[in-house]
Amino acid sequence: MSLTVKAADAAQFLSLVPRLLGFTPTRSLVLVPMARGRSLGAMRLDLPHEDLVDTVASQAIGMMCRIAEAEALIAVVYTDEAIGSPPGAAFGLGPGGAFGDLPGLPELPDLPGADLIDALDAHAYACGLHLIDALTVASNGWGSHDDPDLPPGGHPLDRLRVHRAAAVALEEAGADALPAGDQASGATLPRVDASSRRAVARALDALSMALEVLCGIPSVAGGARGSAAHGDSAEEPVDQASASARIDPAALEAACELDDLPALFEAALTWHPSAEPMHAAMLGWCLSRPSLRDIALVQWASDATGGDVAMEAQRRWEDGAEYPADLAEVMWGDGARPDAERLQRALALVREVAALVPKAHRPGPLALCGWLSWALGRSSHADRYAAMALAIDRRHGLADIVRSFVRAGHLPDWAFRVG
Repeated sequence: MSLTVKAADAAQFLSLVPRLLGFTPTRSLVLVPMARGRSLGAMRLDLPHEDLVDTVASQAIGMMCRIAEAEALIAVVYTDEAIGSPPGAAFGLGPGGAFGDLPGLPELPDLPGADLIDALDAHAYACGLHLIDALTVASNGWGSHDDPDLPPGGHPLDRLRVHRAAAVALEEAGADALPAGDQASGATLPRVDASSRRAVARALDALSMALEVLCGIPSVAGGARGSAAHGDSAEEPVDQASASARIDPAALEAACELDDLPALFEAALTWHPSAEPMHAAMLGWCLSRPSLRDIALVQWASDATGGDVAMEAQRRWEDGAEYPADLAEVMWGDGARPDAERLQRALALVREVAALVPKAHRPGPLALCGWLSWALGRSSHADRYAAMALAIDRRHGLADIVRSFVRAGHLPDWAFRVG
């Protein structure tokens, strides 16, 4: 749903920035591209170290230039430093920064982040973008870098409250006026109780046994069986006759559902795995296998038809055919813009699965959490999920790809498209 909320001044604008991002930023540079007086979204970057200010400013403006509709931008620096304090004060440094109290230092800027704003302004001008305003939200106040009458200490932070009319409009649209948490919030797995994890481990054991007996499909990472009681120990050879008699009917039914993966992945978007251990087991089993996980990735970034196409492409690739370029583009972020709500449902689902499955089966779901976060423009979250996956399996392919995207500052192409 498109929602228009007017900001009459800089304070009202700053009060709405967290709504644009979905969180309240800290130690960040936020850029808001503008066209015909309307915002086109927002982009957040970590505040750079002083020796990387120009590099980061150049990269940030380069990203703004990729938004074809952008005519101008507003920049906001969020910092722990106080207005009137020397650069580096947040790190316990004095007026001379890392060099101590040196005589003859130039007068300090009124607002922290002045060097970064100057660099942004220069690069924006060179690219034909107008920097409408440059603001800093510090620990003790806020202000504009273009305000010659800025009072000592800046304007009070309590002015940065969403006005009543805007709050009502946001509430009616079902949006949070002030989202909880900062950019790192939400990058952890949901809490699940030990009994739920044990139930999922048992369901995964049963499903793995059913698939091995019926289809001859081996388990992942040395097998799931024994995980409920003994961690991720290697499994013993299966006696087919005796095992057949012990197959859990629920596991048999679940194994049959795996015959139609696109139907399963579509239905899964409505699941609550904590309430149904076999659902968590089915998804944990699939997402631990790259070929099946990639079908889910394409489908959740498109639709059920996309899942059918991805599954057929996977079959052909395994027979020696070339993998379709348009499907590969989805993973690199070069395809059609996914439905954000659909990606968010998938992310919530996979986070829950990752929290429930045994450790050996966790890297696949974690890496997919990373990709889904990256696809939603949450690079900080993506990096954390990828790191969690690599801590378990340091050679995990998708986790390594996601982390390389984040480290290179690569964002999906659809992040730069409007509409």
